[in-house]
Amino acid sequence: MDILGWFIVIALFVIGMAGAIYPILPGVLAIYFALFVYGWFFSFADYTLWFWIIQTLILVVLFIADYAVNAWGVKKLGGSKASIWGSTIGLIIGPFVIPAFGLIIGPFLGALIGEMLTGSSPGKSLKVGMGSVLGLFSSVLVKVILQLAMIIIFFIWVF
Repeated sequence: MDILGWFIVIALFVIGMAGAIYPILPGVLAIYFALFVYGWFFSFADYTLWFWIIQTLILVVLFIADYAVNAWGVKKLGGSKASIWGSTIGLIIGPFVIPAFGLIIGPFLGALIGEMLTGSSPGKSLKVGMGSVLGLFSSVLVKVILQLAMIIIFFIWVF
């Protein structure tokens, strides 16, 4: 049973880290769920109140950052609400439409089209599209760092 428990925990950590890059995967929720799986298979005794406060705080920050950082990238370069919506839609649909590069092209095109629909010039729309890519890369970096922190804290607490 121990091997199965560790297999599931590690698999959820891997899914969580992949979710930092690929937004369709549950990312931080997979890592958070892994904490419960460990408790169910082994023991919740290793966890203290501070452990749960820290992990939950990181979870909340990640949920907020996931959307705020992408919107920040678009807004930073003068994007409108339409370009933020377009970028978000492109982020979700892009990987399905263009499997290899959709994760980058989707938000870019979404923000570009969204901004053009508001009547902005092609130059400004292109700039906003680049802002969405900047926001995407910033968001991925923040997610990778914070999700790694969750995993490291888990291993420090357990061992």
